[in-house]
Amino acid sequence: MSVARALVRHELRLLVSLALWAARRTHGTGGGRAFGYARGQGAMTAGIAFVCVIETLAMSVLLRDRPAVHTVVLVLDVYTVVLVVALHAASAVRPHVLGPDSLRVRLAARVDLRVPLERIASVRRELRTTHERAEGELDLAVGSQTSVTLTLAEPVTHVTLLGRRREVRVLRLHADDADGLVRALARERNPAS
Repeated sequence: MSVARALVRHELRLLVSLALWAARRTHGTGGGRAFGYARGQGAMTAGIAFVCVIETLAMSVLLRDRPAVHTVVLVLDVYTVVLVVALHAASAVRPHVLGPDSLRVRLAARVDLRVPLERIASVRRELRTTHERAEGELDLAVGSQTSVTLTLAEPVTHVTLLGRRREVRVLRLHADDADGLVRALARERNPAS
């Protein structure tokens, strides 16, 4: 039941994100500086949504003589299109947020991790397009790339979508303005310089 509850909660977050996107609002950015990451995936998401719409039309033609099956498949196809658009909306309305004491790192509605600034040992601009799973590392790639690497002095606990806990010491993420994020983090960590 906990897996089903986690998946329903995730889908609800996606649908809320879709409503926020339509209203041109963001989630959880009050009092901090937002750094978006959705720009790199917009074209891909539009392409996937387009393919889903074409598939919906094709299935409507193929199932026109079977109204009950047609209705079920149509509802599922339309919901799929809504979820694809909602995934992009979640990325757009849930940016990374740099506050006075922490960096809130997010990836759509799936990851929301607060990293206290005092735990960040180093931050650097590093473009990576390949990511291999490693213990103690979390890669939040967008469009198969990350652009900022954080090395932590102390680990932070990341809770996955299904509730598994992982200790993270290296965090790689993408930001549309990676240089700006690195500079802002450096300023927040060393306000005297």
